[in-house]
Amino acid sequence: MSLTVDDRLLEKAMRGEVDDASFVACVRDSLPYAWEVVSGVVARMREGGDGFADNRTPPPDERARGELLRVLASDAMRGALERHFGVRLAFQNCHRVAAFDLGAAGAADRHARFVSPRAQLLNQSPELVDC
Repeated sequence: MSLTVDDRLLEKAMRGEVDDASFVACVRDSLPYAWEVVSGVVARMREGGDGFADNRTPPPDERARGELLRVLASDAMRGALERHFGVRLAFQNCHRVAAFDLGAAGAADRHARFVSPRAQLLNQSPELVDC
């Protein structure tokens, strides 16, 4: 299971739409490693001033790797995190998470290069075969 959903949030979902704040809190609490990586990348992006930061540190174990895959493969989770942090997220391989401030000069071009097939191919290495 990807998320641990408490009864109140589940009831709320059954009655209608769930607000982003409640959903983001569920993601944060359910997938702490993924939250730590994404929030850390966003913080470094804001500190760096060029509208970009990424994570190149592999997850410590398969559970952590699974969290990253789940949070970034889900349109709902990824979209909620992008809205929450006000960024565009991108993902390569099993752990290279990047955050982009598309309002920063050159960030849209940098994002386009990051998500290109060329970038994905150049980001391969023997260590990533099983990732």
